[in-house]
Order: sequence, then structure tokens, then C-alpha cells
Amino acid sequence: MLCWDEIADPEPGEGQVRIAVHAAGTNPVDAGIRADGTWAGTTLPWVPGYDVAGVIDAVGPGVTDLTPGSRVAAMTQFPRQGGGYAEFAVVDAAEAALLADSVSFVAAAATPLAGGTALEVVERLALPRGARLLVLGASGGVGSFLVQLAARSGIDVVAVGRREHHDRLRRLGAAACVDYTGGQGTSADGSTDVGRVDAIADLVGGPAASRWLPALRDYGQIASIASPELDLDTLVDANISFHGVLIGNRPERTRTLIDMLASGDLAAYVPHVLPLGDAEEAHRLLESGHAGGKVVLVAGSGE
Repeated sequence: MLCWDEIADPEPGEGQVRIAVHAAGTNPVDAGIRADGTWAGTTLPWVPGYDVAGVIDAVGPGVTDLTPGSRVAAMTQFPRQGGGYAEFAVVDAAEAALLADSVSFVAAAATPLAGGTALEVVERLALPRGARLLVLGASGGVGSFLVQLAARSGIDVVAVGRREHHDRLRRLGAAACVDYTGGQGTSADGSTDVGRVDAIADLVGGPAASRWLPALRDYGQIASIASPELDLDTLVDANISFHGVLIGNRPERTRTLIDMLASGDLAAYVPHVLPLGDAEEAHRLLESGHAGGKVVLVAGSGE
């Protein structure tokens, strides 16, 4: 269970900075680790949260390129560290990305883990321009970033999500949208045939990828960020390549994404902004599977 408590302020060590957290991103993995953190090696008590944005409050010995008062965003060490759902978080200085004044703390906190996962999927699939990518769970936090990043790479994105999200997904760059709630799905033109795709990005897990496997061409690819239920014999027979995606820390990736927010080349969709003390409600939204975008916790105004 989650509880609100007071703990000692963390102190930055050699090469570290302490961030006064204005906004903390939440992710489904937070709720998963809260329920059972065995796989991640976490031990209680543990502060969840891997995405933070705020102002540097203190620097440790050896830090010369960052100073108190700097606006930054960072992803804490995944999966053991966490620490984002707090008023202060300590990260290695190398992990802190300078944040332009034009980028809100809320948008920045929504981006490192979900945007980083989306970028990892795009890089692992390495699809050429003009390839067709079917995105399962396109309207969620990772999906909203993935649609944008794939479209910017010249990939034709077929986005699977509820109909109420289709207009937004098209604005993000989707070439076609599919409503999975009616039969196999309904495309933008009302048909149920999405045609052949070169790859599937499975952001849902469970039976989702198997349901859409008939759309995947032979020698195609599947990238999954959640445990899928797939028949390996079927994949082998069709020469399908499978990528399991669980990101690690790459500070340069966070800086790339934060710079894209500043340039307008990437947008964070955050339909739920809650006070830091409402982390339980945030986890209820995450566990519903239908948050429809990112859930961010804020201390104060979050601006």
C-alpha cells in the first residue's frame, strides 16, 4: 500500500545533485512494483517514481556544470532507485537534463520513462520510411509518444485505441486509427481490415499481440513492453522477430527528449495532474488501464 510519510531529506553525494521536485511522473510500472517489487529488487520502505522535474536545490562534491536554481528533469535509476514521489530527489548530475523555461515541469516529468520507452521501441524496430507500424495501446502514455516519434521517422502508424482518442492520435501523426472495442477493430474509414503491417508495437501485453498477429507480414517484427501471450511456434513459422523492451538509464536519451519538448518536435499529453498526496488515486488510474495519457503528481502548482 501507499502511505504519506515524512523521511529525512536525501543528501547529494559525490557527483550528484538534489532536485526540489515540482512534478513527478507516474507509470504503470510504479503500480506493478508497489504490488510486487521482487523482480525489480526493491526493498521496503521504498519511494516510487522514476520521472522528476524541478529546480536544483543542492549539489554534491565534484559537480561543476550544474548550479542551484537550475531547472532540470531527470529519470532516476531504474528499477531500484525510484524516489520521485517526494519533495526532494537525488540523482547523478549526468542524469539531469537542463530544462528550457518554455517547458513546464508537468510536461518534463511526463516524458523520460514513457518517452524513453517509446524511443527505444522505434530504435529497436529500425523500420524504414514508409513502413507500416501497428501500435497497440496507442492512446496511453508510451503510445502517445510512440505515435509521434514513429511518424516523425516517416513510418505510417496504425494506432489502436478507443474511438474518443482518434482525433488526438491523428493530430499526433497516426495515418489511421482503429477502435478495438468493436470486433477486431474498426479503422478510420469504417472497415475492419487494417491491411498488412511490417511491425507491431505491443504496449498492452497479454493476448493483445496474438489478436492482431494476422495483420503482421511474414518476416515482420514485434516489440513488446509488457509480457505478451504468444505462441512461439507461430512466430517461428512466420519468421517473426521479437523484441522485449525494458529500458535502462541513458541520460543522453532523456536530454534528447527534453530538447524535443523545447523545440516543439514532441508533446507530452497529460490529462491527469494530481497533488503529490494523491498518489493512491494516481495508481488507481494507472491500474485501470484507461488513463488515456500520462498521470503526473505535482507539489504546489507544478509550474
